[in-house]
Amino acid sequence: MSAVRINGPRDGHTRSATVAPGGLVFTAGAAPIDSDGATVAPGNVAEQTRQCLVNLEAALAEAGAALTDVAKITVFVAERLQADLVVAWEVVTDYFGEHKPAGSLMGVTVLAYDEQLVEIEAVAAVPA
Repeated sequence: MSAVRINGPRDGHTRSATVAPGGLVFTAGAAPIDSDGATVAPGNVAEQTRQCLVNLEAALAEAGAALTDVAKITVFVAERLQADLVVAWEVVTDYFGEHKPAGSLMGVTVLAYDEQLVEIEAVAAVPA
């Protein structure tokens, strides 16, 4: 049983999530970096978002959590166009499937790595 209860997604957006007593996992920002430390898919928001999600999933697994335990996700996109934020969000929602955590999507000026366009962080709740 999940420690996360999604509170009624509405119009494709979840406004809140409630977590049961247990542990919380706070991830650092997952970057679109491969196992060699190279930035994946320079210039491609969708592919960088996918790599961030793969890395996020690995970080959650190290803490004993999974995507279905995520209560809150924050997606940062370093692009000038609002359309690029939408591309990133669509990849995120597809990756999460039926699980729809509360989320924030932000356009930012710059991120940590050369050619990095996307970064994703999450808060997950694991059962006690």
